[in-house]
This record gives sequence, structure tokens and C-alpha cells, in this order.
Amino acid sequence: MRNPMGEADMSAGSNGVATSTTFSAVQPENLDQSDRSVPRNLRQSGPTPVEMLISTRVRKSPFWHLSHAAGCWRATVYNRMYHPRGYVRPQDGGAMAEYEALVNHVTLWDVAVERQIRIKGPDAEAFVNRLITRDATLIRPMTGKYVILCNEDGGIINDPVLLRLSDDEFWFSISDSDLELWLRGVNVGLGMNVMIGEIDVAPLQIQGPKSEALMVEMFGEEISELPYYGMLEAKIADCNVVVSQTGFSGEKGYEIYLREATRDADALWNAVIMAGERHSLVVTAPAHHRRIAAGILSWGQDIDQHVSPFQCNLSYQVPREKSVDYVGRRALEAQRMELDAGRNPFRLIMAGLTFDGQPVVDYAPDFWLILPEDGGTPIGYITSAWFSPELDCNIALGWVPGDKATPGARLSIALPDEYAEAPGMPASGKVVDLPFRPSINPSARERGKAGPTDNAT
Repeated sequence: MRNPMGEADMSAGSNGVATSTTFSAVQPENLDQSDRSVPRNLRQSGPTPVEMLISTRVRKSPFWHLSHAAGCWRATVYNRMYHPRGYVRPQDGGAMAEYEALVNHVTLWDVAVERQIRIKGPDAEAFVNRLITRDATLIRPMTGKYVILCNEDGGIINDPVLLRLSDDEFWFSISDSDLELWLRGVNVGLGMNVMIGEIDVAPLQIQGPKSEALMVEMFGEEISELPYYGMLEAKIADCNVVVSQTGFSGEKGYEIYLREATRDADALWNAVIMAGERHSLVVTAPAHHRRIAAGILSWGQDIDQHVSPFQCNLSYQVPREKSVDYVGRRALEAQRMELDAGRNPFRLIMAGLTFDGQPVVDYAPDFWLILPEDGGTPIGYITSAWFSPELDCNIALGWVPGDKATPGARLSIALPDEYAEAPGMPASGKVVDLPFRPSINPSARERGKAGPTDNAT
């Protein structure tokens, strides 16, 4: 079997080195995507050799120049901002060297792309409660929660961390979709007494097993008492910050939200770098290999507005009891009724997979196709994949038919030639339980993976 979808091609990878890849210019129309108004582009185009144009159309974070000085050599675009995605060059170990720094030491990430949208005013709590599926009244001041916001069809339009600063002030630390416009549009109909807008706040993440020691050195012993999703106001290098014990890695970690970030970015960054020297701090990109292992989803890559929380291990985000209505509730409750009756209303389900082949050690440029065990017509696709040193195999998140989503189900993965055991040869794979590796702080996603809950916290 040469290649189920196309032919082999030699093209320049993101590091300028020629790599062999399997590609097809044909969109696999036989994979049913009729539940999406715009289907995923599943053409296997490979690492097409183009350069990113740095222009004023895309915003630079307050830390952008500092990230570049620290060695950032490639980036993507997230929330219409440049997002560093690589510091260690491939010849020096690449993304896997950054992974080693994360799981063994402590890392610094520029994540200003998590733009902060503030809701402030007398109706702030009531307004937020109409937006998120969880119960906002149960989120205490100076704590946060991972939340989802859905459209009227029950599709996830954003999955931010929601920080509650006070009784009348919330920050949405958003994932990759323009939430501010949605919030303003919703309030045109609700007419609540709130101010809605982005604020000059930019976060850095400090992630890894040595993160607590570094944070204690910078902020004092109070950090050790900070619970998961707890927050505190602090000052460092004359910069006003909000600290939370949160992150996107599955490792122990914190976020430092810098107020007046445009003015004070250099001062905060330099203070962290200086303190980090004694803790083997490494500036890296966000570790998608580790978040995949923890089963943490990435909006726009694993999920988007076409995806229901019931399809992707986020059912715990939809309480059976909530005192007020919220956007998408009617659609979500209809979906739950179908599931409770033993009927699956979804064509594809998010699943964890392991698969053979050469170690996947960098970002995949395509959604790799999932085939039946014996090959043939595609039945799904991988959204995120990487090699796990701890499991000594490739791991992935992907969409598969409901009858193939049971742990142990055997499948095949159409890999590009650079990762295939032989050119054009699909890799053997199987469905497994999530997470692949537990988080240091087990999230509600991990605790609630068994299914819908009646708890609205």
C-alpha cells in the first residue's frame, strides 16, 4: 500500500532542511464532515516552505522583542498576535529539548496572546453567568476556573480561564478566538450594566517542577499556600501583577499577569530571568507535547465552534442544574437527553490514541488521517500528535467515529513519510484512555472525565 491519499514529495521543513512528506492536493470528501458549515481542510500539504511576514496587521506582544532576544526563531499567530513557538534550534534538540526543560526544571513562556477581556460593573456576575455553562456565582473573588462559552447551537466558541478579581470584576484569559466581539454582541440584547473590553494586561507562564521554588524566591512564602486556581495581588520590580496557580502544561505552574504591560514588560521579564538563573530557568515555547499528554485541548486545533462539550471530554462543564439560563443551554440539554437515552447524536468523538512509526518530535502541519485498522477510506483525523518519552510511543488527540472511540479499538494512521516505518505505509494505532499522563494538579477535566456531572462548580 503506497499511500492511501496521495504521492510522496520532498519539501523544505520549517528549519530549512529537506524532509520527505506524503501529501495529497485532494480533499478527502468521503470523510463525512456535514456537521460542520466549513469542513476542516484535510488535504495533506506537508511543511510547505514559506516564511511568515512580520507586519503591523498582526499585533506584537509587549514581550515580543524579549522573546526574540531570548532565541525565538519561529512563531505562529494566535488571537491576532505573534506567538513564539520555538527557541531551541533543531540541531540542538528542538522542541524535545524544551520538553526536557519543562518536565525536569522550570520554563518561562511568553503567553501574552492570552488576551485579557475584562467584565466590570454592577451586573458583572449576572452577565458572566449568562455566558458560561458553569455557575459563576460559585467562583469566589481572587480565584479562577477553566470555563467554556458556547454558541446557540452548543458549540464551544472559547475555553478561557476565568479570573474573578472582585465581586464586580472578571477577566477572561482567552483562547484563540475573538471573544470580546461576542461578549459585546450578547450584551446588545441583554443590556446589562457592565463595561466590556480588553485591558493592558499580559501574562507570562512559569511552568515545571521547580516553578514553586522560583516563585517563592520572587514573591515570598505566600506562594506555597496558593491553591490550584488561587490568585493573589503582588509587586515585583515595581511592577503590579496578579499571580495565579494555573497553566497549560499539566506540570506544576503559575501565571504572572502584568498590569500596564506595555510600559513594564522589560522590567518584569528581566526580574524573572535574573531570579531564574539559580533555578535553571529556560525560555521555551508552550509545551504542546506535555499538554497533549495531560489531555488538555487547544481551541482551534482540537476543538472549535462546531464541537459540543459532550464530544470532547468536557461534559463536566455542563451542570444538570443551574439557576439561570445561558447561551447554548437549550441545545446542550437536548444533546444530553439523546445521550441519556443511549443515542449518540455526534458523528465523531474526541479520543486519545497511541500509534507506531518514527517519533513525532515537532508540530504536525496537517490533520493526519485516521483509517480503519486494515487501511482504506479515512474515518477520522488527528488534531494533535507528539512523541511521549515516558510512554515511549507517539500519542495523539483525534476525532473518530463513536463505535471506534472505545479504548482498545484498533486503527491506522496515514503518516507522512518522515514518520512512517516505510514510505506510504500507515502506522498501527489504538484508542486509549485520557489522560496519557496525569497532571500534577489534576484538573476538573481529569476528575470529571467519567461523564456529565450535576455539580456546577
